[in-house]
Amino acid sequence: MPDRAVLFIDGNNWYHSLKDVGLTDVGRLSYATISKKLIGPRDWTATRYYIGQVQQRGNPRLYADQRAFVASLQATDRRISVHFGRLETRQAKNEAAEELLHYLNAMPTRIDSGVYKDLLALAHRHRVTSVVVEKAVDVMLAVDMVVMAERDHLDAAYILSADGDFTHAAQAVRSLGKKVYAASPLSGAQLAAAVNTFIHLPPAWFGDCYIP
Repeated sequence: MPDRAVLFIDGNNWYHSLKDVGLTDVGRLSYATISKKLIGPRDWTATRYYIGQVQQRGNPRLYADQRAFVASLQATDRRISVHFGRLETRQAKNEAAEELLHYLNAMPTRIDSGVYKDLLALAHRHRVTSVVVEKAVDVMLAVDMVVMAERDHLDAAYILSADGDFTHAAQAVRSLGKKVYAASPLSGAQLAAAVNTFIHLPPAWFGDCYIP
Protein backbone atom coordinates (compact mmCIF):
# COMPACT_ATOMS: atom_id res chain seq x y z
CA MET A 1 0.00 0.00 0.00
CA PRO A 2 1.32 3.50 -0.78
CA ASP A 3 2.09 5.90 2.07
CA ARG A 4 -0.85 8.00 3.25
CA ALA A 5 0.06 11.65 2.79
CA VAL A 6 -1.41 14.66 4.59
CA LEU A 7 -0.52 18.23 3.62
CA PHE A 8 -0.43 20.97 6.26
CA ILE A 9 -0.46 24.48 4.78
CA ASP A 10 0.72 27.44 6.84
CA GLY A 11 -1.58 29.84 4.98
CA ASN A 12 0.08 33.16 5.83
CA ASN A 13 3.65 32.01 5.22
CA TRP A 14 2.61 30.13 2.08
CA TYR A 15 0.70 33.07 0.57
CA HIS A 16 3.54 35.54 1.13
CA SER A 17 6.11 33.08 -0.24
CA LEU A 18 4.10 32.83 -3.47
CA LYS A 19 3.90 36.61 -3.75
CA ASP A 20 7.60 37.05 -2.91
CA VAL A 21 8.66 34.93 -5.91
CA GLY A 22 6.37 36.87 -8.24
CA LEU A 23 3.43 34.50 -8.68
CA THR A 24 0.28 36.27 -9.77
CA ASP A 25 -3.39 35.29 -9.56
CA VAL A 26 -2.61 33.05 -6.59
CA GLY A 27 -6.31 32.89 -5.74
CA ARG A 28 -6.80 30.69 -8.81
CA LEU A 29 -4.38 28.00 -7.68
CA SER A 30 -5.88 24.52 -7.42
CA TYR A 31 -4.89 22.95 -4.13
CA ALA A 32 -6.12 19.57 -5.27
CA THR A 33 -3.66 19.77 -8.18
CA ILE A 34 -0.86 21.05 -5.96
CA SER A 35 -1.48 18.27 -3.44
CA LYS A 36 -1.48 15.46 -6.01
CA LYS A 37 1.54 16.83 -7.85
CA LEU A 38 3.56 17.31 -4.68
CA ILE A 39 3.04 13.87 -3.13
CA GLY A 40 3.63 11.88 -6.34
CA PRO A 41 2.85 8.17 -5.89
CA ARG A 42 1.63 8.49 -2.31
CA ASP A 43 -2.05 8.27 -1.36
CA TRP A 44 -3.46 11.78 -0.83
CA THR A 45 -5.78 11.60 2.19
CA ALA A 46 -6.07 15.24 3.30
CA THR A 47 -4.93 18.82 2.79
CA ARG A 48 -5.38 21.06 5.82
CA TYR A 49 -5.16 24.84 5.27
CA TYR A 50 -4.46 26.93 8.42
CA ILE A 51 -5.16 30.67 8.46
CA GLY A 52 -6.17 33.51 10.78
CA GLN A 53 -9.89 34.27 10.52
CA VAL A 54 -10.79 37.78 9.35
CA GLN A 55 -13.66 39.38 11.26
CA GLN A 56 -16.41 41.15 9.32
CA ARG A 57 -16.48 44.17 11.63
CA GLY A 58 -12.80 44.91 11.06
CA ASN A 59 -12.48 44.82 7.28
CA PRO A 60 -15.65 43.85 5.37
CA ARG A 61 -13.85 43.65 2.01
CA LEU A 62 -11.09 41.40 3.32
CA TYR A 63 -13.69 39.34 5.17
CA ALA A 64 -15.65 38.80 1.95
CA ASP A 65 -12.47 37.92 0.02
CA GLN A 66 -11.44 35.36 2.63
CA ARG A 67 -14.92 33.78 2.70
CA ALA A 68 -14.87 33.44 -1.09
CA PHE A 69 -11.40 31.88 -0.99
CA VAL A 70 -12.36 29.44 1.76
CA ALA A 71 -15.57 28.44 -0.05
CA SER A 72 -13.60 27.81 -3.23
CA LEU A 73 -11.05 25.70 -1.35
CA GLN A 74 -13.63 23.53 0.36
CA ALA A 75 -15.65 23.05 -2.83
CA THR A 76 -12.61 21.77 -4.73
CA ASP A 77 -12.31 18.41 -3.01
CA ARG A 78 -13.73 16.83 0.14
CA ARG A 79 -10.19 16.10 1.34
CA ILE A 80 -9.41 19.82 1.66
CA SER A 81 -10.34 21.49 4.95
CA VAL A 82 -9.75 24.95 6.44
CA HIS A 83 -8.73 25.53 10.07
CA PHE A 84 -8.97 28.99 11.59
CA GLY A 85 -6.78 30.71 14.12
CA ARG A 86 -7.25 34.27 15.39
CA LEU A 87 -6.27 37.69 14.13
CA GLU A 88 -5.63 40.17 16.95
CA THR A 89 -4.92 43.89 16.76
CA ARG A 90 -1.92 45.06 18.78
CA GLN A 91 -0.26 48.42 19.37
CA ALA A 92 3.32 48.60 18.17
CA LYS A 93 6.05 51.20 18.01
CA ASN A 94 6.50 52.67 14.54
CA GLU A 95 10.21 52.47 13.80
CA ALA A 96 9.93 54.84 10.83
CA ALA A 97 8.32 57.54 12.99
CA GLU A 98 10.99 57.08 15.66
CA GLU A 99 13.74 57.40 13.08
CA LEU A 100 12.14 60.54 11.64
CA LEU A 101 11.97 62.11 15.11
CA HIS A 102 15.62 61.29 15.74
CA TYR A 103 16.59 62.76 12.38
CA LEU A 104 14.61 65.98 12.94
CA ASN A 105 16.06 66.48 16.41
CA ALA A 106 19.61 65.93 15.16
CA MET A 107 19.44 68.04 11.99
CA PRO A 108 22.61 70.16 11.66
CA THR A 109 20.77 72.80 9.63
CA ARG A 110 17.26 74.17 9.98
CA ILE A 111 14.64 73.79 7.29
CA ASP A 112 11.55 75.92 6.82
CA SER A 113 9.88 76.20 10.25
CA GLY A 114 6.45 75.33 8.90
CA VAL A 115 7.72 72.18 7.20
CA TYR A 116 9.71 71.26 10.31
CA LYS A 117 6.63 71.56 12.56
CA ASP A 118 4.50 69.52 10.13
CA LEU A 119 7.09 66.73 9.99
CA LEU A 120 7.47 66.76 13.76
CA ALA A 121 3.70 66.53 14.27
CA LEU A 122 3.48 63.73 11.69
CA ALA A 123 6.19 61.71 13.43
CA HIS A 124 4.56 62.13 16.86
CA ARG A 125 1.15 61.22 15.49
CA HIS A 126 2.40 57.93 14.09
CA ARG A 127 4.80 56.85 16.85
CA VAL A 128 2.36 54.09 17.78
CA THR A 129 0.46 52.15 15.15
CA SER A 130 -1.96 49.23 15.05
CA VAL A 131 -0.79 45.93 13.59
CA VAL A 132 -2.70 42.70 13.03
CA VAL A 133 -1.06 39.61 14.54
CA GLU A 134 -1.96 36.05 13.64
CA LYS A 135 -2.41 33.89 16.72
CA ALA A 136 -2.74 30.13 17.34
CA VAL A 137 -2.34 29.14 13.67
CA ASP A 138 1.20 27.74 13.88
CA VAL A 139 0.42 25.97 17.16
CA MET A 140 -2.73 24.39 15.72
CA LEU A 141 -0.85 23.11 12.69
CA ALA A 142 2.02 21.70 14.75
CA VAL A 143 -0.26 20.00 17.30
CA ASP A 144 -2.54 18.53 14.64
CA MET A 145 0.42 17.12 12.72
CA VAL A 146 1.90 15.45 15.80
CA VAL A 147 -1.47 14.09 16.99
CA MET A 148 -2.30 12.67 13.56
CA ALA A 149 1.09 10.98 13.45
CA GLU A 150 0.61 9.53 16.96
CA ARG A 151 -2.81 8.20 16.00
CA ASP A 152 -1.37 6.67 12.83
CA HIS A 153 -3.55 8.78 10.52
CA LEU A 154 -0.64 9.43 8.15
CA ASP A 155 2.62 7.98 6.93
CA ALA A 156 3.99 11.17 5.37
CA ALA A 157 3.39 14.78 6.43
CA TYR A 158 4.02 17.67 4.05
CA ILE A 159 4.47 21.12 5.59
CA LEU A 160 3.85 23.86 3.03
CA SER A 161 5.91 26.55 4.70
CA ALA A 162 9.48 27.71 5.19
CA ASP A 163 8.91 28.67 8.84
CA GLY A 164 11.54 27.31 11.21
CA ASP A 165 8.99 27.32 14.06
CA PHE A 166 7.81 23.91 12.82
CA THR A 167 11.21 22.32 13.46
CA HIS A 168 10.29 20.63 16.76
CA ALA A 169 6.98 19.34 15.43
CA ALA A 170 8.74 17.87 12.40
CA GLN A 171 11.29 16.15 14.64
CA ALA A 172 8.53 14.76 16.85
CA VAL A 173 6.66 13.31 13.87
CA ARG A 174 9.85 11.75 12.48
CA SER A 175 10.58 10.20 15.89
CA LEU A 176 7.29 8.29 15.48
CA GLY A 177 8.61 6.65 12.33
CA LYS A 178 6.79 8.94 9.91
CA LYS A 179 8.28 10.88 7.00
CA VAL A 180 8.15 14.68 6.99
CA TYR A 181 8.67 16.93 3.98
CA ALA A 182 8.63 20.71 3.72
CA ALA A 183 7.82 22.54 0.50
CA SER A 184 8.03 26.24 -0.32
CA PRO A 185 9.09 28.69 -3.04
CA LEU A 186 11.39 30.20 -0.38
CA SER A 187 14.32 28.63 1.44
CA GLY A 188 14.13 27.62 5.08
CA ALA A 189 17.44 26.30 6.38
CA GLN A 190 16.27 25.57 9.92
CA LEU A 191 13.21 23.62 8.83
CA ALA A 192 15.15 21.92 6.03
CA ALA A 193 17.54 20.48 8.61
CA ALA A 194 14.65 18.90 10.54
CA VAL A 195 12.71 17.20 7.72
CA ASN A 196 13.47 14.26 5.45
CA THR A 197 13.53 16.51 2.38
CA PHE A 198 12.96 20.20 1.73
CA ILE A 199 11.30 20.62 -1.66
CA HIS A 200 12.03 23.92 -3.37
CA LEU A 201 9.16 25.03 -5.61
CA PRO A 202 10.26 27.55 -8.27
CA PRO A 203 7.55 29.69 -9.91
CA ALA A 204 7.55 27.49 -13.02
CA TRP A 205 6.47 24.50 -10.90
CA PHE A 206 3.02 26.07 -10.50
CA GLY A 207 2.42 26.50 -14.23
CA ASP A 208 -0.08 23.61 -14.46
CA CYS A 209 -1.63 24.16 -11.01
CA TYR A 210 -4.20 26.81 -11.88
CA ILE A 211 -7.96 26.36 -12.08
CA PRO A 212 -8.97 26.84 -15.75
